[in-house]
Amino acid sequence: MAKKRAESWVVTDAFWQRVEPLLPKRKIDSSKVYQRKPGAGRPPKPARQVFEAIVYVLRTGCQWKALPKERFGSASAIHKRFLEWEEAAFFETLWKAGLAEYDALEGIAWRWQSIDGAMMKAPLAQATVGPNPTDRGKKWKQASSAGGRPWCPVIARRDRRQSA
Repeated sequence: MAKKRAESWVVTDAFWQRVEPLLPKRKIDSSKVYQRKPGAGRPPKPARQVFEAIVYVLRTGCQWKALPKERFGSASAIHKRFLEWEEAAFFETLWKAGLAEYDALEGIAWRWQSIDGAMMKAPLAQATVGPNPTDRGKKWKQASSAGGRPWCPVIARRDRRQSA
């Protein structure tokens, strides 16, 4: 029997073993006064489920609120943990670990690299590229006529009650 292929957002056990040590530990703010007793309330979502939901959003391009509740639970809880992990630089650490692992396996040509426009904005692009070609012919871009006055007809408006 052929091995079933996993969906692109499913986190395999082998991948999770490499990701789990990089996860930041949840902090409990000592200056904050908690109303509930320790252990009361809803327990936090498992980190693997949260990570799989984040990968699902990244792979499918869906909005946070469009996450399947049956599989991942509350989208706002997933997004909250995503923001926590982003603040703790988890994704940057994961990116660096992935680069190091790929470099060990295949080797990265560090002498020649290119950057995609999705990585950062190009602040000097307007000067290099020039004006947008679809903006030509707009009235606000046209220079004023000689003398600096706007165009007006030579013949003054006649009164309709008068005969021509």
